[in-house]
Amino acid sequence: MPSVTIRPAVEADSSVILRFVRELAEFEREPNAVKATEEDFRRDGWGERPVFEALIAELDGAPVGFALTFRNYSTWEGRYGIHVEDLYVTPEARRHGVGRLLLAAVARRAVEQGCRRVDLAVLDWNPARAFYDRIGFRRMEEWLPYRLTGDALAALASQSEA
Repeated sequence: MPSVTIRPAVEADSSVILRFVRELAEFEREPNAVKATEEDFRRDGWGERPVFEALIAELDGAPVGFALTFRNYSTWEGRYGIHVEDLYVTPEARRHGVGRLLLAAVARRAVEQGCRRVDLAVLDWNPARAFYDRIGFRRMEEWLPYRLTGDALAALASQSEA
């Protein structure tokens, strides 16, 4: 029986995280969308003001997945929560409980830190939606995601007073 270990990522894992992000982008049909670099992850995960945390999943000692999270805040709850930006398990490591263990570790952190919720977003076609349903995540049908990027972001920013 393979052994699964979940551990906090360390700065030296930046290259592994970048590899997993690229593999996830490939899976999500956006192979050329990743602009992040190892240096970005070093700066933002272990620099002067870390903005994310990550967990690494290992199967028999080899990295096979990760969860990258950051804090969000609920004005209604009056507490911060945890947003799972990425959860990825390599295809060969799936069906070994790796994803569930990664999310269990995120949930444990949330409970220990007094969070009231864990949020994530899933592509509508992703078969992992059934996995999230099984472990208790609920689809927020009344909430629609919006995003401002690129030229639209720059145009709106230019309308602001300095």
